[in-house]
Amino acid sequence: MQRQQTLSGRQKAAVLLIALGQDVAASVFQRLSQEEVEQLTFEIANVSKVNLESREAILDEFRSLAMAREYIQTGGIDYARNVLEQALGTREAEDVLSRLTSALQVRPFHFARKADPNQLLGFIQDEHPQTVALVLSFLESEQAAMILSALQPDLQADVARRIATMKGTSPDVIAEVEDILESKLSTMTSIDSAQAGGIEAVVDILNGVDRSTEKTILEQLSVKDPELVEEIKKRMFVFEDIILLDSRAIQRVIRDADPRDLQLALKVARDDVKEVIFSNMSNRMSESFQEDMEYMGPVRLRDVEDPQQRIVGVIRHLEELGEIVISRGGGDDIIV
Repeated sequence: MQRQQTLSGRQKAAVLLIALGQDVAASVFQRLSQEEVEQLTFEIANVSKVNLESREAILDEFRSLAMAREYIQTGGIDYARNVLEQALGTREAEDVLSRLTSALQVRPFHFARKADPNQLLGFIQDEHPQTVALVLSFLESEQAAMILSALQPDLQADVARRIATMKGTSPDVIAEVEDILESKLSTMTSIDSAQAGGIEAVVDILNGVDRSTEKTILEQLSVKDPELVEEIKKRMFVFEDIILLDSRAIQRVIRDADPRDLQLALKVARDDVKEVIFSNMSNRMSESFQEDMEYMGPVRLRDVEDPQQRIVGVIRHLEELGEIVISRGGGDDIIV
């Protein structure tokens, strides 16, 4: 037990991923930044033997924290405290909740994420674009996409630009906007500071809007900030997303893409990506491709990034021409 108590949070995470198995760890890595992946990989590589008692304690700690988060999302902190006290006892329940306090305090607008998008739209559509951008930054991407789709076209682009270029917001400003919106929605929350916005936030939102709304926003943004638009486009569809295309679209991409680019891109691709690509080739072509890839030998990750990006460019070009369709959300759920 002493061993487990002396481990850092990162070391505990490494032990947890080892205990949960390779498939779960790989799935978790896909949701982390490159820096986080590197840090955890280092810890996993350096984990020495952990006794069974310490491993079980780490698993129990993770389970308790996960339970607490679920209870809080279901019925708030008081509900979570009552349920945890019944399950774990008063002292351990307070310990679990105290460890979650800092994480909970960086999640503004928790109450708004439970609200109906139509209701939120009515409250924020006449606010200053910066205020609208701030609120959308903290909502679930699907929820924010529905609201963004319903705004006036000129306001859509302005709000998207403000989300993408948002660096950080004063806790006082966040608290003030929260109080106003909370009052209108007649709900309660208690959060004091956070970091929101950025390229990834606007990409998540745009991935959820319909194609027409996305095109309008990007066209208007390109007038004011073409470099920002290019960065957004790069992140909206990545090479691995090719598995989301239907067979006809994948076959068209295979035909239009440079074979050498495709071979390099597949060299480090996930197995499911390779399987989808090869299954849409003839047997002869698939065998030839795989033989050529073997002859390449090892390649560096950075040597395949440009080929993958060029293939993404082919996909987006085909979509713009109407030759293929990239599946998106936001179709029937747009607010009108």
